[in-house]
Amino acid sequence: MSLTVATWNINSVRLRIANVERFLKLRKPDVLCLQETKCPDELFPHQPFEALGYTHRLIQGMKSYNGVAILSKVPFTAMNVHHRCGKEDCRHIEAALDVGGDPILLDNLYIPAGGDIPDPEANDKFAHKLDFYREMAGWYAERKPGPRQKKGLRRIAVGDLNVAPLEHDVWSHKQLLKIVSHTPVEVELFGRMMAALDWIDVPRRFVPESEKLYSWWSYRNNDWRASNRGRRLDHILASPALSGAIRGYHIDTDLRGWEIPSDHVPVLATFEL
Repeated sequence: MSLTVATWNINSVRLRIANVERFLKLRKPDVLCLQETKCPDELFPHQPFEALGYTHRLIQGMKSYNGVAILSKVPFTAMNVHHRCGKEDCRHIEAALDVGGDPILLDNLYIPAGGDIPDPEANDKFAHKLDFYREMAGWYAERKPGPRQKKGLRRIAVGDLNVAPLEHDVWSHKQLLKIVSHTPVEVELFGRMMAALDWIDVPRRFVPESEKLYSWWSYRNNDWRASNRGRRLDHILASPALSGAIRGYHIDTDLRGWEIPSDHVPVLATFEL
């Protein structure tokens, strides 16, 4: 069985629903995870997804901010909404995908951006981001399979994680070291979360760390393609039990040039189960 999972910070699902439909018809992923849906649950546009076969849906949204959704052709065996750092701000949902045998647990995450000032004492938003990463690292560490377990845990985590961890995940490592999303403290905490479950960075399985790789380009760049000042903020991670199943990845860069674009583009990964 082949499974393709896509993640996309859509920056308002209702505003960009035509782009979402176009993408789904073009790429046909089995599962689409959206972040920053900016839509309360009662107003979520279910019909377009239903019409395209995404009949299994888990959504958690709020007016104007945040919001996450999992839209799937694959049935769920379980669904969970997780509240982080004592807040109910719609940033983490989890579904168990019924793919035969042990389910694959899928986390859809929208980690806080952190504001503009990389100082937790001066900036509550940055402090929240760091606390969120610490909490996720601890949560994943608790779920790491023990040495006596015959089978490893099949888990995928996707989303806008708002950290570009590697030198070539940003257009200028030197110039962005003091810019939120690439500061040393964020990169260290990202690494701590990765180590907690021995996560595999799926795109970097195929693209060497020495090569540039982006999924986000600021709206402030009038000609984003020419300047190419991007960052890789959107990630697909796989647990070691899925290592042998990873078959490919794709970052849909061209979607940044569509009408009414999000500043993020979809990232996809394919697994052969």
